[in-house]
Amino acid sequence: MTLKTSILEQLHKNFIFAVVRGNTKEEGYSISKSCILGGIKNIEVTYTTPEASDVIRQLAEEYKNSDTIIGAGTVLDSETASLAIQSGAKFVVSPHFDPKIAKTCHRYAIPYLPGCGTATEILRAMESGVDVVKLFPGGLLGPSFIENIHGPLPFVEMMPSGGVSIENVDKWIEAGAWSVGVGSALTKQLQTDGIESVEAIAQKFVKKIEEIC
Repeated sequence: MTLKTSILEQLHKNFIFAVVRGNTKEEGYSISKSCILGGIKNIEVTYTTPEASDVIRQLAEEYKNSDTIIGAGTVLDSETASLAIQSGAKFVVSPHFDPKIAKTCHRYAIPYLPGCGTATEILRAMESGVDVVKLFPGGLLGPSFIENIHGPLPFVEMMPSGGVSIENVDKWIEAGAWSVGVGSALTKQLQTDGIESVEAIAQKFVKKIEEIC
């Protein structure tokens, strides 16, 4: 089994991606840790988080011998992708498709999940060697988008991100989602209830998905 295949297999098994956006490096680390404690094992540290590479490096070292996978999100160019991979990221996610990012990730056998919102974008990504596309923004596209794309393109694997909630995650799974990305839903009570709320919400997501699957 190749490195990229083994990473993809574990990402799919873990199923939920926690999309982490911290206002500081410390908050990014704390949110990530709380998500992991809550049972989410795919951690996407976004590059809107200050010093995101340091957060990735710290988490990657801490969880290198586990089934938790640390990756990078909101990667806008190949230079950032390279920096993320050097910091220990095992997958790279972007809000768009960029063939230069794809080339960088493929060079190091790292999965690249680009944001796509049309059949044309999805095909372009797949032709570059992408295995799984991120449906973004998921809240705008909706679960039926997966079913519609699977009509002409039944072999496409898709991960919705943006707009996934406890209330609708079952709809995404029923539609055929390969995995789901959860962001603001995990931190919606952070300011009022503290960091413990992130762990509690993560646990609810994990429990919900275990009940469905």
